[in-house]
This record gives sequence, structure tokens and C-alpha cells, in this order.
Amino acid sequence: MQSEPPESKLDKIGRQPQNPQRLEPEIRKLSEQTPANHEPFGSVLGLAPGNVPAYSSDYETADDREFPNRFAYRSYVDDVYMGQKWQCVEFARRWLYENHGSIFDEVAMAYDIFRLRQLRVVADGSHLPLHSFRDGARRRPEAGGLLIWDEGGHFSTTGHVAIITEVGHDYVRIAEQNYSHRAWPAGQDYSRELALSVSTSGEYVIDGGGDGAIILGWVLQTDDPTHAETIEDANPALFNLELHELPDDPALGDEWLDLQQPCEAAYIAKMGAHTLATHAADRRKYLRLSETALAELKRATAELHTLFMAATEHVLRHEELLEKFNIPRAIWPRIRQSWDNRRNEMITGRFDFAVSERGLKVYEYNCDSASCHMEAGLVQGKWAEHYGCIDGYDPGRQLAERLTQAWRKAHVDDVIHVMHDRDSEETYHALYMKRIIESAGLPTRVLRGLEGLSWAPDGNVLDPDGVPIRWVWKTWAWETALDQIREECEHDEEAMAAYRPGQVHEHAPRLVDVLMRKEVMVYEPLWTLIPSNKAILPVLWRICPNHPYLLRSSFELRDELLETGYAPKPSTGSSAGPTTASPSLPTATGSPPAGCRWETRTQTFGSSTSATAPVSPSPVRGGASD
Repeated sequence: MQSEPPESKLDKIGRQPQNPQRLEPEIRKLSEQTPANHEPFGSVLGLAPGNVPAYSSDYETADDREFPNRFAYRSYVDDVYMGQKWQCVEFARRWLYENHGSIFDEVAMAYDIFRLRQLRVVADGSHLPLHSFRDGARRRPEAGGLLIWDEGGHFSTTGHVAIITEVGHDYVRIAEQNYSHRAWPAGQDYSRELALSVSTSGEYVIDGGGDGAIILGWVLQTDDPTHAETIEDANPALFNLELHELPDDPALGDEWLDLQQPCEAAYIAKMGAHTLATHAADRRKYLRLSETALAELKRATAELHTLFMAATEHVLRHEELLEKFNIPRAIWPRIRQSWDNRRNEMITGRFDFAVSERGLKVYEYNCDSASCHMEAGLVQGKWAEHYGCIDGYDPGRQLAERLTQAWRKAHVDDVIHVMHDRDSEETYHALYMKRIIESAGLPTRVLRGLEGLSWAPDGNVLDPDGVPIRWVWKTWAWETALDQIREECEHDEEAMAAYRPGQVHEHAPRLVDVLMRKEVMVYEPLWTLIPSNKAILPVLWRICPNHPYLLRSSFELRDELLETGYAPKPSTGSSAGPTTASPSLPTATGSPPAGCRWETRTQTFGSSTSATAPVSPSPVRGGASD
């Protein structure tokens, strides 16, 4: 701990708590432990200025009795939602609320805080200005400000946020959550200290703290924008797709996939050639999209995933909404059980977007049985390499690695059965995922169709070789399994109410018998039925009206939709279900080009490089969420 410089003037913050002794015994207990020890989830690590506790976020030690479901991981103070326990963003919002009665808007990633422009005073709904100062700015960081890390290094995906508690000559002290699970030293109201340097021209630079961590800057509640970042709205034209074509070079040939790789051979069998396009005339065409739009797609994907998850929680807590999803009531308890299991996470999902000068609008979230992984993660890159497309880089080049990482984090402890039907597109998709799973070091078996499945004496389902099925990744949509239940109990409400999925019966196991068994962990999990259902769109519009990424959606056909035009959509894949209505948007027709390419025109720096995007047979598809 660095001593106070003898002649320095420090910025300090804090207020007297109503009950200063309320957490002291627990703090003393923690301080007596070995500093190297990780404290269990929810343990108080220390008290920040204002007597605001910071908690351990060691999720591996969370007690399922204390945190039995996802809702238990939501943090509230005075019925005001702070965030997920005990993330860095939750601490920053809670610290601001406890000390100043204000909070910032919810964000998908911690680094998104750098783009926020205001705080909301909870008591009266008024707003206070925020200004962001990039690391190296000539504005001194201040106690009470928010210190923001960019994605990268230790915070490779989400970035990070901390509260600045003290600023000295050459250091900044901060309080935070979700960085270390160790208790703070006794009597210390900050988690760590970072080096601060000032250039001869008055530029302030804060060290990121090692591990490749990158300071983005600091965010201050101030009316003075001097030296603050200016974030301007993007030029709408940068969101338009641009069609381009590579010159024809017969010497290159038309074979560029590897027939020795099962997934690539299956892809060729489906497409009839080494191609990404339906028509030969389109095989050398590609689309370019600006990096401004690419960055917006990335933000939209992260933010919308958070919104869809919040809407899923809302639906599962309100039966009148769940009714609109056309899901058999007999399955509702299982969906809630699947959602409440905090370890029942997704591996991957896919957003479908419309992208144009009108901005980004989401059509749907395919998080039940997303496809296009092979096209985006493998085929597109090989296409660009073969035809010599140097107009950018392959944006799918990291998809395989990220999918592999997701599987390594899935805690699978047995064989994964990759299950798919006999559709040729699903075949190459399944074989590609098999390749990914095996690259994560997990044993994998592929089941094409359901022939040969049998019941074990203990009630488990066995594959054709007698191997118990305990872990499944599927290309089938959950709706296919639900359709089997609907057919079995058609027009028989009593039978539907009494239906118990996964029970042993005299016939060979069906898809629903495999996927609905409690002993089987399925990816993607059963709860993904909710966010993948079109009925989630009106729910989102109710929760977040006029959100820039959402289309106005309704369960009823309203006058404003009649005036502007609309597209009716069934809530599920079954045409028998209820429909939702959304404004219609122009979409591309005809065959897709061979690849999509993004030309970089980053307005902030005026650079001119380029990047590629995943191929899309319809409106642009966003990145996978893992």
C-alpha cells in the first residue's frame, strides 16, 4: 500500500453509513484469512467508500441452496435492479445508487459504459450528464468516476468497470467486483492501486494492471465536457451493403474444399459443387459492409442477447404471456426447471438482422438450433483464400476457436451425441460441430436419424452401439419434439395435462424421449424455446418500446401497423400457433453472393481498411453468442 505523498492533494470520497458496524465482523473475519485464499461466492471482500460492500464472484463456489435459480442471481436495492450478482457492472451501479441515488442504463458489456451520456436519478427520474475521457486525455481522473477497461487481455470479452476512490500524484485507487476473489487488506477501502503518469503536455495515462488489460478511459458525472470524447452518430450510408465481384480467372479452378474432411465432403454433396452461391454466375460475388456497421452489429448482438434473456425471465414469470407461445402446458415446469439451472447455458446462437441506411433491426434470435456455423467459420475463409480476395480479412476466422472454448467451458464429462435428421444441410452442419467438439478434447458420436435407439434396463436411452445418451447437441429444433407431444395428445386436454415427457414406453425411443429425459443434458437447452419463439418480439417491444434495434411488434394488428405495412409471423414453426405482426422491411431477393465482405471506413480515425462478414442467404446474420 503506497503512503500518501507528503505534499499531494488527494481526491477522496465517501459518506457516513447509517450503520457503520453492520458488516465489520464479517470484514474482520475475512481479513484474518490467508490473502491467497479465494473467498466463496457472495462473501464480502471489502467495503468501498460509502460503506458499499464488494462481494466475491467465484461462481464455482455458489451454493445452490442459496442461489437455486437465475432470479436469485439478480441484485436489487430498494426494488431497483442493480445487475447480476456479483459482476463489475452490478457493483458500479450499486455504488452510484448507494452514494448518489443515481444509476446508469443497463449495458451488455462493461466497456459500453464509455458510450453512455447520462445517469438517471432514481428518486425523480431526472438525468445528469456523463462525459467520457479516453486514456491519455488532458482531463485528470477524479474520485467517484468510473474507470473503464476495453475488451482485451484479462477482460478479453466484456471489458471491466471500477469505481475510482482516490487519485494521487502517481496512482489511482479503485474499488471493484469480479476481478479477484480475495479479501481486501483490513482497513482498506479499495481493491487495488494502479500507476498514473502525466506527460509534459498534461496527458493522463493509467496503467491497465497487467495481463494485457487495456484502459479505455474514465467516465465522469460533470457539466464540463472539456477534453471529453465526442461520439457522433454514424453516417447512415455506412450501413448499406455493397455488392462486388472478383475477376474471372479460369486458372484458379473451381475446387477448393477438402474432400478428405467429412464435413466439407458433406457440404459439397449438399451444394453440388465447391460454392457458397446457388447460381454459378454469383460464385465470385461478395458484399462489403463498413466497419462502423460491423461494430454496431457487435454491440447489437451483445445488447440484444441481454434483452432476450430478460424477456425470457419475464415470460416465465407471467403465465398469461407464456400462453401466447403455443407451448404445451405439460412442458412448462420443465422449461422453468431448465431456465433455473444456472449451469444450463447456451453454446451458441444466431441473430438475424436487417441492415441498411435505416440502421439495424433484429428479426429473430435463433438460439434453439442455430445454423450457418460452417459457412461463416470455415467455407467463407476458404473461398476468399482460393479466389484471392484480399479486400479484407475473414471475420469468421475466430468462430471455430470461440466455439471450441465454449465447449471446453461446458463441463461435459461423457460422450456427446451429435443428433441430426437425414437432411443433407443438417448433415454437414452436424459434422462441422463434431469437428469443433473434438477439437475441445471431448469424445463425440454422431447419430443420423433415430434408427437403432433402444431402452436400457435402468430407463436410459442407448445409441445403436449400446452407449448411454447423456449429453446431446442437436440440429433438431425443440419444436420438432413438441410436435410429437401435440400429435400424441391432439384434442385431448386431459392427456396433455397428464403427459410426462421422457417416460419409458414399449416402443423405440423417439426424439422427445431422448431430449426430455432428466438424465440428458441437451444443447441448446429447453429454455431456448422461449427466446427463439416469435412471440418474444411483442414482449420485448412492451419492455423496451422504441428500442433502436427492435421492430414494433404486437400480438394484435394495430392501426399503426395497418398504415405502415406489416409482416405476420407465426409464433412458432407450427402454422397452427398464434401470430405476431411487425412492420415489413425490404429484403434482398435472388441467390446470395459467394461471400459477404465488410469495407472498413472507421469515421473516428478516417482509416480505410476492410473486413469480411459471414455469408447470408437472406438478411445479414449476426455473430454467434457463446
